[in-house]
Amino acid sequence: MTSIRLIGVPMDLGASRRGVDMGPSAVRYTDLRERLEQLGHSVEDAGNVAVPFREDAAKGAQRGARYLGAIADVCTDVALKVRDALAAGATPIVLGGDHALSAGSVAGAAAHLAAREQSLGALWIDAHGDLNTPATSRSGNVHGMPLAALLGHGDKAMASIAGRTGAVKASDVALVGVRDLEASEKDHIRKWNLSAFTMRALDELGVRKVMEDALAIATRSTAGLWVSFDMDVIDPSDAPGVGTPVPGGITYREAHLMMEMIADTGKLVGMDVVEVNPVLDVHNRTAEVARELILSAFGKRIL
Repeated sequence: MTSIRLIGVPMDLGASRRGVDMGPSAVRYTDLRERLEQLGHSVEDAGNVAVPFREDAAKGAQRGARYLGAIADVCTDVALKVRDALAAGATPIVLGGDHALSAGSVAGAAAHLAAREQSLGALWIDAHGDLNTPATSRSGNVHGMPLAALLGHGDKAMASIAGRTGAVKASDVALVGVRDLEASEKDHIRKWNLSAFTMRALDELGVRKVMEDALAIATRSTAGLWVSFDMDVIDPSDAPGVGTPVPGGITYREAHLMMEMIADTGKLVGMDVVEVNPVLDVHNRTAEVARELILSAFGKRIL
């Protein structure tokens, strides 16, 4: 049995399309807590991190990164809640909310392990690279920047959440499912020597081989694994309720296999599931898919 702590982050400051702030409620509405308890886990819902309204946060907008100051503050709170959960022996599941929040969730987990002189590995499952900085972003949307920040690049406030610049090392990170990269992000992948498994790799090698390789990268020299799962990695036919859909994504079943293989490692210290947008969804389908993937990551099996 695992002790689990749910943490909601109803934030849409990092995205251009509104509605993703309702994602935590949509996923909770699917009876996530009850379903996790049916698997034998002990579940505490810690509620939501406080997020300012856009209209108030806009006063702190920065060129190249909209609402950056407010987002950094939210991420700092997220990091603290994740660190507190881990210190209490609980496994945090962070429900988004836009992907900018992961600059906080991953940093919090990394800080927890760093206090024990250990390091964190990260699996970034996403259609996008999230490797922009304020200097390279064309949109200024911070949900396209969290992984760069976690690697120590870009704005100092975002890159040093939880008091550490560079929460994770590039050698301990694997991107999976990417299929929509800006030119600057491609440059960063090469320059920073990141392991990126694109949809072509998944097509050619299959999910099992890609996940074996990605998990090896993220766990070979680390004490724990954080999974950051952006729902837009899934094909829009299976997960329509996302703000930045990209055709040609992984299938519902492929996503389940990924989660099952993550569970098999026994090294999961926490995860976030982000970018569920109920305003764009169809009958809460995407939130239900998110629930099922979380259940698979925490031990649900066909047989």
